[in-house]
Amino acid sequence: MAPRVTAEAAGERQGKLKVFLGAAPGVGKTYRMLDEGRRRLRRGTDVVVAYAECHGRQHTEEMLDGLEVVPRLHRAYRGTTFSELDLDAVLARGPAVALVDELPHTNVPGGRNAKRWQDIDELLAAGIDVVTTVNVQHLESLNDVVEKITGVPQRETVPDEVVRRADQIELVDMPAEALRRRMAHGNIYQPEKVDAALAHYFRIGNLTALRELALLWVAGRVDETLQKYRSEHGIGTVWETRERVVVALTGGPEGETLIRRAERIADRSSGGDLLAVHVARSDGLAYASPAALARQRALVESLGGSYHSVVGDHVPTALLDFARAENATQLVLGTSRRSWFSRLVAPRGIGEDTVELSGDIDVHMVTHERAGRGQRLSIPGRQLPHARRIAGPVAGLVLPFLLTAVLTHIRGPLNLTSEALLFLATVVGVACLGGVVSALLASLTASLLLNYYFIPPSREFTITEANNALALAVFALVAVTVAALVDRSLRLSRRAASATAEAETLSSMAGTILRGDQGVSVLLERTRETFGMASAELVPRAEQEPGTEAEEEAEGLVKVPAGPDRLLVLRGRRLPASEHRVLTAFAAHLAAALDHARLMEAAAEVEPVKAADRLRTALLAAVSHDLRTPLASGRAAISSLRSTDVDFTAAERSELLATAEDSLIELNRLVDNLLDMSRLRAGALSLHLQPTAFADVLPLSLATLAAAPVRIASRGLAEVCDVLADPPLLERVIANLVTNAVRHSGAAESVLITASAMGPRVELRVIDRGPGLRPEDRDRIFVPFQRLGDRDNTSGLGLGLALSRGLAEAMGGTLSPEDTPGGGLTMVLSLRAATAGDAMEAVEAD
Repeated sequence: MAPRVTAEAAGERQGKLKVFLGAAPGVGKTYRMLDEGRRRLRRGTDVVVAYAECHGRQHTEEMLDGLEVVPRLHRAYRGTTFSELDLDAVLARGPAVALVDELPHTNVPGGRNAKRWQDIDELLAAGIDVVTTVNVQHLESLNDVVEKITGVPQRETVPDEVVRRADQIELVDMPAEALRRRMAHGNIYQPEKVDAALAHYFRIGNLTALRELALLWVAGRVDETLQKYRSEHGIGTVWETRERVVVALTGGPEGETLIRRAERIADRSSGGDLLAVHVARSDGLAYASPAALARQRALVESLGGSYHSVVGDHVPTALLDFARAENATQLVLGTSRRSWFSRLVAPRGIGEDTVELSGDIDVHMVTHERAGRGQRLSIPGRQLPHARRIAGPVAGLVLPFLLTAVLTHIRGPLNLTSEALLFLATVVGVACLGGVVSALLASLTASLLLNYYFIPPSREFTITEANNALALAVFALVAVTVAALVDRSLRLSRRAASATAEAETLSSMAGTILRGDQGVSVLLERTRETFGMASAELVPRAEQEPGTEAEEEAEGLVKVPAGPDRLLVLRGRRLPASEHRVLTAFAAHLAAALDHARLMEAAAEVEPVKAADRLRTALLAAVSHDLRTPLASGRAAISSLRSTDVDFTAAERSELLATAEDSLIELNRLVDNLLDMSRLRAGALSLHLQPTAFADVLPLSLATLAAAPVRIASRGLAEVCDVLADPPLLERVIANLVTNAVRHSGAAESVLITASAMGPRVELRVIDRGPGLRPEDRDRIFVPFQRLGDRDNTSGLGLGLALSRGLAEAMGGTLSPEDTPGGGLTMVLSLRAATAGDAMEAVEAD
């Protein structure tokens, strides 16, 4: 859906939208809408009824008393007159509030908008407040779910975003039993329709399921409003309005176990949410397998949860910041995979720190098969934890003395070289434990002890032999070099780990775009989550007032350019320089998404013009050739009949009249095909689906054809059930298919039409014994304005099959070619079998 240009963007007041959302017909949405209008009228507000559909319900019609009603616009279509919302009249009247019923309604072709919600957009843009109604089954995201529940497809839908952006959404709720009582008392449908409605659509199970869908959808909308309020007011504490379970993923093998455990916790509370989060660390302390994270992400999404990636140097803080930002109530972590030796060196781990800092968030520590078995892949050069930074210098002082004490007792079998190597090994061990400072301290201590106790003369800080002096110098040089190399390794590994974390974060953003979630609002939310900020927005540079660095730091404000005319503004915390690099890349993605949105909008505006131009060009080329033959034949026949120079016999006059009639029939068929194809391309073809029998439609289809040179037979049409179709359009489809089969059949051949049931669908086959079709041409035959070398290239626009497929798909069916056994082509038309619910809807529509 293209972005709206709002009244605010144009410097004008934007109207406010209020939606009454119901679970099913008859819950009282229109009544509540009119009651809202009367309430506002009593307060002195200028209110008009722009469109209200009372369906003959007395109590609802009484609510119109005292309200100004804008006369409806009457528009003729296909021989019937329909009443519609008169948008221009309402705009000219300019009320403060307009009451507009049936938000998802499809307008009769001929107006400037295809849908009523687009009319409402114009009213809002004009500064008029609108109160409207919609049922949950008409929401686009729930359309397929509702069809599975009720068995009735909803042909009129409205995008969720249209309803979601309403300023107010009020649920009109009613228990299933109460709604059935209203139905039984005749307060919803006419008495003759009540029994069928109660037995099908208005069953207890259907109504209960629809009610739950409506409640959950509105709860989600309320939750979005709550999150926005918490963000705007800087509320960081958890409000336990509903259970939200966050599971922390490291990319390790225990991830799937944690996800399933978290899902079970969320399932225990109805409507609980599952969120998975991975913290990309810049210090590389946690190893993450991209492949494992991808599998775990797919598992989370298959369970109905959502996956998130955030950046943080301190994992417990990053996890809890994310959980509080999402108003989570529970956090699931796996027990540590660190080995006993790692626990000995550094007793506290991520789990312990998280529990200590969790506050009002419940933390679940889940055991798993990898617990205590060590990291799957060790990463050298980690940033030293606090315990090792203390243990290193202590070891640098203590270990050389311990080694000296040991060597003084066993000095007999060892010489100076062996003793120096043992001291060197000690220094290297201290360097690996505590870094360069600890290694230098150990090197100095070891050198002094080696000189005093083991280099002659003993017990003195003097050296008498040159070799001993050289050995001590080499020892000190090697110790310092090893310490420097260890320190450099630490720094390089930290840089590599930081780059890996940045790449992982950018990969997550790229994955979001590749999956199609490239909307600016989605990317902004992803940016906010990733950096743990309170809010993220794009603002024009001209509107952003410059501030000092001190002011921005005090407000936790971060600004990054996102294109030549926009700034990405985040509020929440101060970002380190390493995260600024990643944020700059995110801003570049957002700038690209904005440019993409602008280009898509421009392309969407141009594409209809290009399509219309292509269609017009092809149409003119085809019309100039294909309409000429029936026109010329008909004109010649009529001119001959009007001629006074020739005295025709009765048989000759009959033949000329037949020629003129056939030409006019062919001309009428070609023109009808052109008009219907134009409507299909423009999306203006109106459908009236109802249960239809093939046996009833076939005679009408054959009656519209000229005398066929081959025999046409049918079989099995009366034995199959009705299909859901528009009878006139189905008649056209069958006529085109039979015409195509006749054209390709020889004089001694016949065309057979059969019907059979295939599960929930019914298939009609039009079988000919003509030359058949090459496999590579099976799709090309449905392209308009081509005939693939038909035997008769002098008539026909090549529209018959293209139009037939378009009409079949518009009716929810399919049209496909098959090879006829023994030679020839079979066109298979598949339509959905009609149900009792379809019959009820058809009666209601009438």
